Amino acid sequence: MEQTSLAPRIDPRVIPRDQHTISRKQISPNALRVLYRLNEAGFGAYLVGGAVRDLLLGGAPKDFDVATDATPEQVKALFRNCRLIGRRFRLAHVVYGPEIIEVATFRANTDDGSGEREVDNGRLVRDNVYGTIEDDAVRRDFTANALYYTVSDFSVRDFVGGYEDVMARTLRLIGDPESRYREDPVRMLRAVRLAAKLDFSIDPAAAEPIARLAGLLGEASSARLFEETLKMFLAGHAANSFERLERHGLVEGLLPDTAAALAADGSGLCRAMLMTALRGSDARIADGRTVTPAFLFAALLWPAYAHDLQQLLDGGHELAIAEQRAADRVTLRQASRIAIPRRFSAPMHEIWWMQSRFGTRQRKRVMRLLAHPRFRAAFDFLELRASVVPELADELAWWREAQGLAPETLVEKLAGAPRTAGTGKPKRRRRRSGRKPAGAGTE
Repeated sequence: MEQTSLAPRIDPRVIPRDQHTISRKQISPNALRVLYRLNEAGFGAYLVGGAVRDLLLGGAPKDFDVATDATPEQVKALFRNCRLIGRRFRLAHVVYGPEIIEVATFRANTDDGSGEREVDNGRLVRDNVYGTIEDDAVRRDFTANALYYTVSDFSVRDFVGGYEDVMARTLRLIGDPESRYREDPVRMLRAVRLAAKLDFSIDPAAAEPIARLAGLLGEASSARLFEETLKMFLAGHAANSFERLERHGLVEGLLPDTAAALAADGSGLCRAMLMTALRGSDARIADGRTVTPAFLFAALLWPAYAHDLQQLLDGGHELAIAEQRAADRVTLRQASRIAIPRRFSAPMHEIWWMQSRFGTRQRKRVMRLLAHPRFRAAFDFLELRASVVPELADELAWWREAQGLAPETLVEKLAGAPRTAGTGKPKRRRRRSGRKPAGAGTE
């Protein structure tokens, strides 16, 4: 497809090799192969986006994306290990074993009338109008992500002032902020996530519309919001991200039930527990350990679950029924924003339900609980609750000790123990269940 510029030519600022810190030694050898092959075939090719930004900051990028004036079909013709993906946004993936180098053709910033660019209620839903590097630069989201590194002379090309913004650690939108957020509401979350990850400030002009437009997240794809939430909270900067979500009024847009429960929690214990969970997740990731999405969402949605559970118990529902209904209600309502796959929502529910079972000291139930595949996650969640509710300290200590005992020793210990161990809260009379309520608030 012939590419013609749809925007006025912009003369870039060229930062030569001796004035920036990027070295080819820091770049994936596979990305370099793609860049050189495209150049040798007569195409312009640039390392672009987050990789250039992170290299300038002294970081180690996980992904290396390439932008070029070659069409996806032309890229495919050059690389036998290439596959084309996407219909609404056509891309080439050049595959080297486990590493994928994503190659995108320069996109234009306006419609050429071909029908390859489609906007629905201000949101860009199809974008296959190709243009020049100048067009491509001005259609990107943030100036820090619109820097281009070329192996032709090892310089960095800056069309929108991104180099200065990276050096100043500022996140600035390209174009009118409100229009850009309406075009893609997820950009508001990306602004918060990138600012938290990079420890950048958000330019005041980019920050101002966010609280006003937070409701637009309800129109975004719930699957996209799920992926963006994982990127935000499972990358080692979850606590900073949540605080920035609060600061910019986005918690209500992303986690409406949690926002309502936090607003109604006068003690502040719900938020304290949530922040403890997020800081703990950050610490685990820093240590090279993993955090499952099930545990993450169990913590993020616990304030809403505990609130609904207490309302159902106060309404006279049996504990088991109340737990089931509260979990289902919270998950269903949250699905209007974030579509949590069942492989994560099911264990999330189990983590919640097992909290009420930690009060039991009946031998069969204790042994069954210890053998449950979700026991360790549920115990970690009990530990999280106990970090802000001192009344749970004895319960936590009992189960910590129980895990280290031989089965026969534990049986002997249980023989002299009461059937239930309380937390100082009144228990409901019930016919079938020997469990106690999880309790209101943070518990």
